[in-house]
Amino acid sequence: MAIRASTESKLLDAADELFFSKGIAATPVDAVLERAGVSAATLYRGYPSKEALLAAALDRRHREWLATWDEAIAAQSTDEGRLLAVFDALEDFRTRPRGARWCAFLGSAAEYAEPPEEVERAVQRDTDTLRTRLAQLATAVDPRRSDELAEQLLLLFTGDLAMRLRSPGRSSRTARDIAATLIAAG
Repeated sequence: MAIRASTESKLLDAADELFFSKGIAATPVDAVLERAGVSAATLYRGYPSKEALLAAALDRRHREWLATWDEAIAAQSTDEGRLLAVFDALEDFRTRPRGARWCAFLGSAAEYAEPPEEVERAVQRDTDTLRTRLAQLATAVDPRRSDELAEQLLLLFTGDLAMRLRSPGRSSRTARDIAATLIAAG
């Protein structure tokens, strides 16, 4: 038996807010239930475990991130601009209601020495999507080194996200500038 869409939204909102601001291990299921205003029975009708709820919150965040990135790409008029749009999207995403001080995927990966399968899948899907999309966008810029450029930008993007823990509120401008230098070095 599934749960209603409005109830699912409440659960995902609560999980997203608490897991990605307080931490997964630090957030008991009871806190999610209280914030969502639903019973444990309702939660477990939709999600068999805390990790399944976390994976669903990550999947929703992934879809929202891709929509933000698509908007940033669409706003660009050059191939280089479309490739650099990942950093523009990062700036935009952090200001949205479910934006976070850093990356929910990196945070989730960091909390588990051996992540549960559904969490590992969600993190890997995000990584694979970033890598694939960056390579596709890089192909239009320099097909000879698109995979290499994608890996460089993925590392730069990930490092930029991690720096948000050291310097909250920092801009992605420096990372974008370094990325532009990498692209131009072709």
